[in-house]
Amino acid sequence: MTTATSQTKTPPKPNTNPAPDQSEIQNTQQLDIDYTTSELIRRMVKLAWHYKFHAIRLLTVQLILLAVIISTLGLTGLGIDIIHKGFNPEAKAPNYPFSITPPTTWSALQTVATLAGIILTLALFRFMLERFVTVWKSLLVQTMVVDLRAAVYDKLQRLSFRFFDANESGSIINRVTSDVQGLRTFVDGVLLEFIVIILSLIAYIAFMLQLHIGLTFACLASTPIIYLLVVVFSRIVRPAYRENRRLFDSAVRVLSENVQGVHVVKGFGLQPQQTKTFSKANDDVANHKNFIFKNVSTFIPIISFLPTLNIAVLLIYGSYIFIHNPTFTIGHLLIFAGLLHQFSEKIHSISQIANGMQRALTSAQRVFEIQDTPIEIESPDASTSLERAKGKITFKNTTFSYTTDPDAPPVLNRINFTAEPGQCIAVLGATGSGKSTLLSLIPRFYDPTQGTVLIDDTDLRNYDLFDLRRNIGIVFQESFLFSHSIAENIAFGHPEATREQIEEAAKIAQAHDFITNLENGYDTPLKEGGNNLSGGQKQRLAIARALLLQPPILLLDDPTAAIDPETEHEILSAMDAAMQGRTTFVIAHRLSTLRRADHIIVLDNGEIVEQGTHTELMEHGGHYRTAADLQIADPHSRQILGLTT
Repeated sequence: MTTATSQTKTPPKPNTNPAPDQSEIQNTQQLDIDYTTSELIRRMVKLAWHYKFHAIRLLTVQLILLAVIISTLGLTGLGIDIIHKGFNPEAKAPNYPFSITPPTTWSALQTVATLAGIILTLALFRFMLERFVTVWKSLLVQTMVVDLRAAVYDKLQRLSFRFFDANESGSIINRVTSDVQGLRTFVDGVLLEFIVIILSLIAYIAFMLQLHIGLTFACLASTPIIYLLVVVFSRIVRPAYRENRRLFDSAVRVLSENVQGVHVVKGFGLQPQQTKTFSKANDDVANHKNFIFKNVSTFIPIISFLPTLNIAVLLIYGSYIFIHNPTFTIGHLLIFAGLLHQFSEKIHSISQIANGMQRALTSAQRVFEIQDTPIEIESPDASTSLERAKGKITFKNTTFSYTTDPDAPPVLNRINFTAEPGQCIAVLGATGSGKSTLLSLIPRFYDPTQGTVLIDDTDLRNYDLFDLRRNIGIVFQESFLFSHSIAENIAFGHPEATREQIEEAAKIAQAHDFITNLENGYDTPLKEGGNNLSGGQKQRLAIARALLLQPPILLLDDPTAAIDPETEHEILSAMDAAMQGRTTFVIAHRLSTLRRADHIIVLDNGEIVEQGTHTELMEHGGHYRTAADLQIADPHSRQILGLTT
């Protein structure tokens, strides 16, 4: 230990540096990265390339479908010309493709019947191809969504606490769920569809040009207008989609907070006010979405209307050509009409793609922001392994701040002390003095802003992160339990533990008795957050979970805070045994816990203002003595605890 005597700074400073809340943290890991549209598109295309086999298969089938559609239209037009010629011998002769003509012995009816059979066969073939497209597209979508969510979730697991301090849980959840869905629409709903549409339009235009060049240009004169409308629509709608996602994040946050804080809401009788709050957040989402829908509902009909002008041009100009061009037949007019209809459908699809593109860009930005967030806390390239730590922990000129503002006071300021192996270090201080932050630096939930933290004389940043944390057992101030069985919760950090090991850890944490009294014992399933247990029971399970790893270092964030006095005695007795041979840091306010420590550190405004043993600090008469006097006013109790008057 750095010192065995009391160290005091005088005069004590007022507590002007409370623990930072969300609004006070200026965090470099706030999700707000500015991407260009071209960069987002490039990255989405790169993402799609990972699924090139599925995409190429789909595109191949789509191209075959395109050939079937054009062939069907061509054969239909040819059939009309044959029928026309059959009824009117003076009508224009049919133009057989590739100079393939039926046998001279066939009648017009036989030729048309053969064409009808071919068209029917093509229709059945088209049905099968469209079914394959539907199934394969669904498989592609599901594969992408699963892979993307897994990738984003994996990245979240590797991000530091600083990231989660800076971003709301509702926003993070939405990015993993709905934004991943929005991003995948780029592949199946934008990229593949766009390629198919471009190839289709090229094929349609080429076929029309082969029939008549002038009529083709006349019928497609409105196409540049469509392009301009798409550009204008995109500039209006994309910011609207981004704002809508932000509003949706807020609505989810309100819902999440009210579900988690339902006891507080009902306890204060604020259900009507909370209902209004959620309704407003929900209405904000709906109203903003209505703005998007109004733009979409205006844009899509205009895009759909423009191709109908092509039909009017076809009827007027096409009729003129039919009359004056001896080789232009009724069948050609029918083929032109069919191609323009297909062209119109593809143009309508472009309007849907333009809308989907804006949604995909918004979702892509929100997903890529997570993917591009730097991992602040990770193992170095040449890390030092740590099989089992001896337990010596040193803070050397350690300073830490949550904010990047150089004028803001740090949460911890120039902390210096050493915990020898096997010692119990108690940390005392007012709310916001930096106690929990001090403990958070040991498992590298955060890295110091300045200075170092060492275990066994090695900087924590040199250790393999997994090895480091396997050497540390942690009991947080708020014990979080998962919706699994009690045994699975105790074995959470050591899944391969045997039932005997689980029960032994529970016995040390004084949890075995209440567990065995439950109907299903260790197999009792816990509700969300362990809500079917009392606060003391949850705390004891958290202690058992930490002890199961048999760690050489224990971090206890006020472990007796949620435990009644009777249970506290049992827990403290169990902890005395559990702490044997381990370096233990315990945040505590009760003298019953503090007196068990080998060394006590008193924090105020992020600085060590006193440290020493219980007896030394009581004799000194500083912060610690003041805190003790507030807890014990009865002279008889003071004598039992060995306190001087």
